[in-house]
Amino acid sequence: MPTNHSHTHAFMNFNAMRREGLALVSRRNVLKAGLAGVAGLSLPDLLRLQSRASQPAKTKRSLILLWMAGGPSHIDTWDPKPDRPIENRGPFGVINTKVPGVIVCEHLPKMAAQMNQFTLIRSVDCEHSNHEPNRVIQSGHLDAEPRVNSKAHLYPAIGSVVAKHHGANHPSMPAYTTFMKSRSHVAFAGQLGKQYDPFVLNQATKLPIYDLVGTDTGTMTDANLFKLPAELNYERIGDRRGLLHQFDRVRNELDASGSMEVMDRYNQQAVDMVLGRRMQEALDLSREPAANRDRYGKHLWCQQALLARRMV
Repeated sequence: MPTNHSHTHAFMNFNAMRREGLALVSRRNVLKAGLAGVAGLSLPDLLRLQSRASQPAKTKRSLILLWMAGGPSHIDTWDPKPDRPIENRGPFGVINTKVPGVIVCEHLPKMAAQMNQFTLIRSVDCEHSNHEPNRVIQSGHLDAEPRVNSKAHLYPAIGSVVAKHHGANHPSMPAYTTFMKSRSHVAFAGQLGKQYDPFVLNQATKLPIYDLVGTDTGTMTDANLFKLPAELNYERIGDRRGLLHQFDRVRNELDASGSMEVMDRYNQQAVDMVLGRRMQEALDLSREPAANRDRYGKHLWCQQALLARRMV
């Protein structure tokens, strides 16, 4: 067979860029151009592009979700509906915002002054949410409603999906974390696996303790999640880590279910958090300037919001 061809190959005869009939780019043109492009790639090029596409570029972005479980109504805050009848409009007055035509409740002057910095969505409706819309919204799936669907817990949280496909921005920090008052307020990893559940921070930092009706009890959490036993120092942790790694190599060879891989990930992250201290410093509010702490406020909710910002 000759190795050099002087004639054009078949794909060039598609005339992908030649306009047909009316001078409009049609679906036919697009399809032909696409085929011509594929034909111009060698197999190594295709494999290289496929590999690159399977490894999404990592960004350092983070998201803080403030979930208002039992918070004020939309008509008391962002959507007061002043022109509606009294039975379905907000009880307060309204004020203009920095965005012309957008109004909010009169008790949100600081947010009104910054309206151009965020997006206000007034069209969200958790249809059939049965008073637990958190799982529905946090997973993006209507069937993630535990009161009417016994398999609702299988639908993973969006945070868990991000944890699986993006991972943490730093190896010693978790990818998906939460402060929570009740487990029903947070969506978990479901069928993705427990390794992508949120890392619960309640016992990882000192926070004021409030009772069920929101009264400050005057006590603080112990923040003992990262505390080492008195007889265990960092050198002993290093020795135990090496020994554990040797055992894990043996167990991994015998494990067919993949459960040891999950345990290895937990162990590695736990050691990084304890020895690296990056996580502990992020959750140490005493490192935050007093002016910032006062600006956020002393309430439990305010302190958690400040901690979320410190973690980012």
